[in-house]
Amino acid sequence: MSEKFDVIVVGAGPSGNAAAYTAAKAGLSVLQIERGEYPGSKNVQGAILYANALEQIIPDFREDAPLERHIIEQRMWVLDEQSFVGTHFRSDDYNKPPYNRYTIIRAQFDKWFSSKVKEAGALVICETTVDSLLMDGDQVVGVRCDRQGGEVFADVVILADGVNSTLARKAGFHGEIEAKNVALAVKEILFMPQETIEARFNVKDEEGVVIEMFGKITDGLMGTGFLYTNRDSITLGVGCMLSDFKENPNRTAPYAMLEKMKAHPSIAPLIAGGEMKEYCAHLIPEGGFYAVPKVVGNGWMIVGDSGGFVNATHREGSNLAMTTGRLAAETAIAAKTAGKGFNAKALANYKAALDESFVMKDLHKYRDMPNVFHDNSQFFTTYPELVNRAAQTMLTVDGIDKKTKEKEIFSSFRKSRTLAGLAGDAFKLWRAFR
Repeated sequence: MSEKFDVIVVGAGPSGNAAAYTAAKAGLSVLQIERGEYPGSKNVQGAILYANALEQIIPDFREDAPLERHIIEQRMWVLDEQSFVGTHFRSDDYNKPPYNRYTIIRAQFDKWFSSKVKEAGALVICETTVDSLLMDGDQVVGVRCDRQGGEVFADVVILADGVNSTLARKAGFHGEIEAKNVALAVKEILFMPQETIEARFNVKDEEGVVIEMFGKITDGLMGTGFLYTNRDSITLGVGCMLSDFKENPNRTAPYAMLEKMKAHPSIAPLIAGGEMKEYCAHLIPEGGFYAVPKVVGNGWMIVGDSGGFVNATHREGSNLAMTTGRLAAETAIAAKTAGKGFNAKALANYKAALDESFVMKDLHKYRDMPNVFHDNSQFFTTYPELVNRAAQTMLTVDGIDKKTKEKEIFSSFRKSRTLAGLAGDAFKLWRAFR
């Protein structure tokens, strides 16, 4: 290869596809390189699709995209070993088109998205690994692939190659991502009849339910679990910070943690009879605002997971990925139109656009959350246990008066944490969510 393109996109996940599609749709010559056998073969996600982010790229995506169920109900659960305390939000407003969120199967969705990229005019090459970036001084001018004559040139290279971008590290654009900023998640897809899912979750047609949970399912580690309803399957998984596994090698292994989650009395009935069809693991960047590296330079931009663009507090990733990919492509389009080159100054609008978007505004809003949770393990150990014990105590009708029960609950909290400690933890959360 010795061709010259306007844009090379490395990676075919949501951010890479968004970038390649946007640039190709505008008439730029685009090469997208994916190391997997096909787009989606190596991509892992929960997976929730946020409609607005994709609408900005493909307004009519609902006409033929492989969507599973639109979400009408969100549940939040705090679990101990035997029970959960939770809240549900269900609204018929979410049951009116255009729908806000969907569950998807990534392998199917990514193939569809890639077909749109090709229709827009991009050249997509799979089963090809980009080994390094081609440099002319400090300017990125292309990529070197793992095939004979594998040097390809471009005005701009957009890096969408996943967590801890190998290419960016090799080029010295940023260092190794810290373990405390990465979560390791494992998930399964369990197939079961559509009517069974609808009966168990009180939904019909293409309605869906999302359950986000934390507490004892992560064995006291900082992390969360999730359960999503697809058309004829259920996706469930659990994730914890990589640093916790690294610092505590004798902790429950991720796969065992998932098995424990599946056996929980509140979860087991929902997945009973399901046939496991898929199991996978994935690293998720969860360092937040302070962990986002430099994302633009001479002839290059970083998008999606490669830039740490995940809002862990709200469990959002794909919408940030697609938005960053679109903004990077729009920056490349503007630079091409201006005709003033593709150095860092010419591409600086990418960082400006990010800062003006919900992406960086949300990451900034929750910038302190990672450290609050890292430094206060009681949010994942003591408090879930106390909350569930308090609920069970108050809801057990056994001839003991409620005043006495309140004293018992108060005593449990005092033994676990001082009142000053509880107030301090509440203040920490308030500051982090402000």
